[in-house]
Amino acid sequence: MKIESQLAQIGSIKEPVTGAISFPVYQATAFRHPKLGQSTGFDYARTKSPTRAVLEEAAAQLEAGDAAFACSSGMAALQTIFALFSQGDHLIVSLDLYGGTYRLLERIMSRFGVTASYVDTNDIDAMSTLWTPNTKAVLIETPTNPLMMITDIERVAAWAKSKGLLTIVDNTLLTPFFQRPIELGADIIIHSATKYLGGHNDVLAGLIVTKGKELSDEMAFLHNSIGAVLGPQDSWLLMRGMKTLALRMERHQHNATTISNYLLEHPAVEDVYYPALPHHPGHEIQNKQSSGNTGIFSFRLKDARYIEPILRHIKLIAFAESLGGVESLMTYPAVQTHADIPLEIRQAIGVDDRLLRFSVGIEHADDLIADLAQALEAARREIEEVQ
Repeated sequence: MKIESQLAQIGSIKEPVTGAISFPVYQATAFRHPKLGQSTGFDYARTKSPTRAVLEEAAAQLEAGDAAFACSSGMAALQTIFALFSQGDHLIVSLDLYGGTYRLLERIMSRFGVTASYVDTNDIDAMSTLWTPNTKAVLIETPTNPLMMITDIERVAAWAKSKGLLTIVDNTLLTPFFQRPIELGADIIIHSATKYLGGHNDVLAGLIVTKGKELSDEMAFLHNSIGAVLGPQDSWLLMRGMKTLALRMERHQHNATTISNYLLEHPAVEDVYYPALPHHPGHEIQNKQSSGNTGIFSFRLKDARYIEPILRHIKLIAFAESLGGVESLMTYPAVQTHADIPLEIRQAIGVDDRLLRFSVGIEHADDLIADLAQALEAARREIEEVQ
């Protein structure tokens, strides 16, 4: 069955009593036992909930995994994954990293003796140099946020396997509609499901997908023990959002490609970071391992003085954090999503005071371009007046 059909049918044939097309929200936290030593399969909602179970089954199927685990946020999902590791363990991690992941590693996991090294994960030689007997996993973001760096998942996963390491891939930006890392050799996939999977800026959620029985069993133990699980109402909202994922991702991609080309030609813009553009250094790898492109990109202005007036003058586009929703959002990574990353690291990878990140929604591309055009023009006039 094609993925478009799988998405549209999430939960629609799972309700055995009434045949409800929209799977019900089971708000219960406790479930009756038929008799001593017997269970319906549901005992306590932290361990397993009917609504969450349908979501998790769908997520595992979509990502070609063996099991999935719905968490209360993307960061809760990441923390649950990090609970696989012990004092003294070491991770190799993508260099251009989401600030929240960096914060969790450096300010929390470091307290428990887990360390991380940051590297361009396309540089196998550099990763080999960082490898130690205590290295346990490689954590990849591809595309990265915000500079859209692309990692060859199959190549890195093969290297990791040769070293006995887990490969963890953050698939938030592409979703299983465009990219399925487990099919390329990954062991664990993570999603901030708040973003494209939910798609409507109205539900906070995370997903973990695992491959292999031993790893899946261990993750089930951690998921239940830590307890940062997704509630039934949010599970239902996430399923509802995922039903339209195919349509939304196609529109996000179309809009982002159209607008990135517009900005690439704008005189105030120095560069645009979007893998669909032929000049992007990861363009060929992206085309090899993915069937499409995300709806987020970043662009660098020639003059930092444009930043504040652009953010003040955009109207249709909201100046807000997050990404992946139907509404377009613009973010200033240096002071928002990546503020926890030290200045010298941000500057070394290019997250500077001239960079804006644009999560392109599903509005009409012409309207979004018109909004950008008027904001850029207003910024230009203000700068000239000051001069």
